[in-house]
Amino acid sequence: MSAAAEPIQTRVESDTEAEFPPLDLVAPQLTIRAVLTGMVLGGLLSFCNIYSGLKIGWSFNMSVTAALLSFGFWQGLHALFKTRRWGLLENNINQTAASAAASIASAGLVAAIPALTLINGYQWTYWVLVVWTFAVSVLGVTVAIGLRRQFLLVDRLPFPFGIATASTVKEMYAKGREAVMRVLALISAGVVAAALKLIVDLAKVPKLPIPGSFAAKGALAKGGVSKLSLYNLGFALDPSLLLFAMGGIMGFRAGVSVLLGALVAWGALGPYALEQGWAEAGKAGATWFSTVNKWMLWPGVAMMVTCSLTSFAFSWRAVLRALTGARRAAGEAPAEDSSHDVPTKALIGAVLAALVLATATQVSLFGIVLWAAVLGVLLTFVLAIVSARVSGETGLAPVGPMGKVTQLFFGIITPGNAAANLMAANVTGGSASQCADLLHDMKTGLLIGASPRFQAVAQVFGVLAGSLAGSWAYLVIMPNPQAQLLTEEWPAPAVAAWKAVAEIFAKGLDTMPKGAIGAMLIAGALGIVLAILEKQKGKWAKFVPSPASIGIAMVIPAYYSVSMFLGAAVALLLTRSVPNWSARFLIVVASGLVAGESLAGVGLAIQETLKFAAGR
Repeated sequence: MSAAAEPIQTRVESDTEAEFPPLDLVAPQLTIRAVLTGMVLGGLLSFCNIYSGLKIGWSFNMSVTAALLSFGFWQGLHALFKTRRWGLLENNINQTAASAAASIASAGLVAAIPALTLINGYQWTYWVLVVWTFAVSVLGVTVAIGLRRQFLLVDRLPFPFGIATASTVKEMYAKGREAVMRVLALISAGVVAAALKLIVDLAKVPKLPIPGSFAAKGALAKGGVSKLSLYNLGFALDPSLLLFAMGGIMGFRAGVSVLLGALVAWGALGPYALEQGWAEAGKAGATWFSTVNKWMLWPGVAMMVTCSLTSFAFSWRAVLRALTGARRAAGEAPAEDSSHDVPTKALIGAVLAALVLATATQVSLFGIVLWAAVLGVLLTFVLAIVSARVSGETGLAPVGPMGKVTQLFFGIITPGNAAANLMAANVTGGSASQCADLLHDMKTGLLIGASPRFQAVAQVFGVLAGSLAGSWAYLVIMPNPQAQLLTEEWPAPAVAAWKAVAEIFAKGLDTMPKGAIGAMLIAGALGIVLAILEKQKGKWAKFVPSPASIGIAMVIPAYYSVSMFLGAAVALLLTRSVPNWSARFLIVVASGLVAGESLAGVGLAIQETLKFAAGR
C-alpha cells in the first residue's frame, strides 16, 4: 500500500521497499531486565488505556512511550552507576511487552466486561478478570504470529505504530544527545497535554460546535425537531490533543479518508436515518452519537469486514504457505532470515492451546454451550485477520466493530443469552486487538533486525502483566459500574454500544434497526470495490480512499474524525515546512501528547473513585 503525501508514510515507503536488515542474534535481546521493564511500564500504561477506553471508548499503542521511558531510566542508571548499557534490541523486547500489557483494556475491560455487569449484575472478582483477560489476549498473540510473514513481508502493510517505534529507537541509539532531546520532547508534550486535560476537565470546557444545520424532515420533523444542527451529528472541535496526535501518526491519506467517512456517515447517512425514523434523535444541544450509532455501526462494520477480507483474499496462497512452512514464491517477499521464526509445530501447538483455553473459560465462567464457544473462537481467527489489516493501514484496531460481528453471530445461534452474546464477542474483540498490537511490534522488530521468536515470548509476558495490573486498575476505578457508568462523568460509549447490541440480540434478529440490512449490503459492496481498486497498479490507485478508514469513521463520533484529520493535516504541513524537525520529533511529540493526556485522565479517574468511595 502506498499513500499520497503522508508525513509518516513517506518514511514507511523507504523502509518497506528496501531489503530488511539482517537478523541480529549477537546483541542481548530477551534479557530478564528487558522483560521485567516492559511488564512494569506496560502495567502502568494499561491504566491510561483503561481510563481513555471508559471515557471515550478508545485505547492507544504505547510502544514509543515505553521505549523512550526505558531508555531514559536505564541510561540514567548507566551514567550514575555504570550499569550495562540499555541495548536497542533489549528496548525492543521492552516495548513489545509494554505495548501488550498496555493494550489489555481491549480484552473487555472497557466494553464487554462492564456491559455484562450492567445487563445482569454479574460481579467480577480479581482472579476471574485476570484469567479471562489473559485467555482472550493470548489467543490474539497466536494468530498474529501466524500472520507475520504475510502481512509484513508480502503485503508490506505499514503498521504505522511499528514504523514510529522503529524510527524512534534507531535514532535514539544513533545519537545519544539526540535521544535525550527526544525524551525531553516526549515529556514536555506529555506535560502540555496533561495540563490541558486538567484545565478542560476541571473548568468543564465544552466542545466548540461547527456552525450549520439542516432543516428537519420526515420522522425527525414529526417528532418535534425543527432543525438538525451539525453539532447534533457530532461535527465539533474537541479541546483534546489526544486524537489530534493520533491523526499525525496515522498519515494524511488515512486522515482524509476518515474525514470523508465522517462526512458520508454523519453528514448524509445519519440525517437520512433520522428522517426515516431508523435512528432516534437525542437531547437538544447535545451530540446524538449514542443513539444514531446503534444504526450506523452496521454499515461501518460491513465495510471494514468486506474490504479487509477482499484485500486478504488476493494473497491467500501465500498465507497458506506461511502457516504450513512451505517455501515462498520468487519475488513474493524480500529476503529475510527465517531461522528465528516461531517453529511451525510450536505455533500449531500454541494455537490449539489458546483455542482450548478460550473455549474452556467461556464454558466454565459463563455457561456458554461447548459447540457455540468453539464456533465463536473459530470466528475469532477470521476477524482477527480483519482487525490486523485495518490496524496495519490506519493504526486503529476496530475492536468494537469486530466484536459486533460475533454478537450478530451469537444473536442468531443463541438468541436470548446475553452472557454468550457479550463474552463470546469479547473473545473476538480482545483477540483481534492483541493480534494487531503484536504485528505493530513485529514490524518494529523487522526494521531493526530483532528475533520474532523472542518478541512472541515478550508478548506473552506482557499479556500476563497487563492482565494482573489492568484487572486491578479496573476494579479500583470502577468499584460500582452500575452507578458510575453511562453517566456524564463516565459516558463509556463502547460499553453503551456493546450493551445495546447484546440487548437487541437477546430478543432475536427481528429487533435489528430498520434499514440496517440494506445499508450493510451497500456498504459491504462498496468495501469490496474500493479494496479491489486499491490493489491495482496504476498511479491513480494511491488516490483511492481507504475503505478501512471510511468504515472506522462510521463507528466513531464525527469529532474524532475531525480531530484526526486536523492532526494529519498539521503533520503534513510540518513535514513539508520543517522536514528535519519533523523527522526527529513529530512522532515523539505526538506520542507524548497521547501519553500525557491519558495519564492525567487516570489521575482524575482515581480522584473521582476516591471521592465516590468516600461518599458511599
